[in-house]
Amino acid sequence: MAGVKKFVDIDLKLEKKRIGLRLKQIRKSMGYTSHETFAYENGFDRAQYGKYEAGSSNLTLGTLIKLLNVMKTMPSDFFNGDYDRIDLNS
Repeated sequence: MAGVKKFVDIDLKLEKKRIGLRLKQIRKSMGYTSHETFAYENGFDRAQYGKYEAGSSNLTLGTLIKLLNVMKTMPSDFFNGDYDRIDLNS
């Protein structure tokens, strides 16, 4: 089938980092320069949210859905082409 991507094993550590960087992108696009301010104003633990953005803590599906609701972002928009192009070295 043309256009079908070959499956590559998913690396948990890299995906946590990619998700964290995507959260950071969206937070900044909302005008929040500080992850602590974002977390505080939206009812998330500041230290834990910082760990999500850093990719150093597992994020539950429930927490991700809560974050997406606050960010007014659909899952399909979160995991879009921009997600795949995130530079993990930034």
